[in-house]
Amino acid sequence: MSDPTPVPADPAPSADTVAQLERRIVEMEVTHRARLVRAELKAEAVRHGMVDLDGLKLLDPTSIELDAAGEVRGASTVMRDMKRAKPWLFGPPGSAGVFSSSTATPPAAAAPTTKTAMKMTHAEWQSARADLLKRR
Repeated sequence: MSDPTPVPADPAPSADTVAQLERRIVEMEVTHRARLVRAELKAEAVRHGMVDLDGLKLLDPTSIELDAAGEVRGASTVMRDMKRAKPWLFGPPGSAGVFSSSTATPPAAAAPTTKTAMKMTHAEWQSARADLLKRR
């Protein structure tokens, strides 16, 4: 077998290449920060009962800060302030965390019961009897 040919070492990167890579790293950090802040704002908006997440476009994401550990600070405060300033963007009180656009109330948890003839008035009984006889 033959000896593997040594791979020539890459020449040192040029100053332009280093500058380009450093700019790219800064751009990626800014993009990462913006995505993290946006995700945290969405989560807080849902927790506070925001009806339409398009309302987040009204916020200034630069007011949200990241601490040294990368945790978002101030998102809850911003949502609480927004809820006071623009209450129409949020659902009725007590609806936080409900993911439905329906305004209907859910049915009762009890199973439906039929009304027996013993519990009906005479007029109700006659109406129910007539309906029953029509089906035959």
